Amino acid sequence: MLTKRNPKGVPQPASKYAQMVEGGGNLRWLHISGQIGVTAEGTVLDGFEAQCEQTFRNIITCLEAAGMGIEDLVKITVLMTRQSDVPAYRGIRDRMLNGIETASTLMVVAGLASPAFLIEIEAVAAKG
Repeated sequence: MLTKRNPKGVPQPASKYAQMVEGGGNLRWLHISGQIGVTAEGTVLDGFEAQCEQTFRNIITCLEAAGMGIEDLVKITVLMTRQSDVPAYRGIRDRMLNGIETASTLMVVAGLASPAFLIEIEAVAAKG
């Protein structure tokens, strides 16, 4: 069971995420390595929106392979190379996760493993 909260005394989220996600009971944990906007066939997609959507598709595929879904996400850590893509990221995240709130960290970084990569997301999920 996951309990999501935004307690008083800390800033309220700037977008659709939770300041805290607490797991109780006997949970099975899944840590998903950083996913990028590359298809299973190895194609790096063009443009931020396409890469962002593929990144979330890759995360959802990993969740499904573990018998989990987006509702089991606890935390995502997002690395992006361009500040200007933050609004697009938020819209895509909300759509791809169907409004599910997770704990979240977003960083704008100088670069990722390849200059072609515009976004990378790692995730943690838990299911009872």
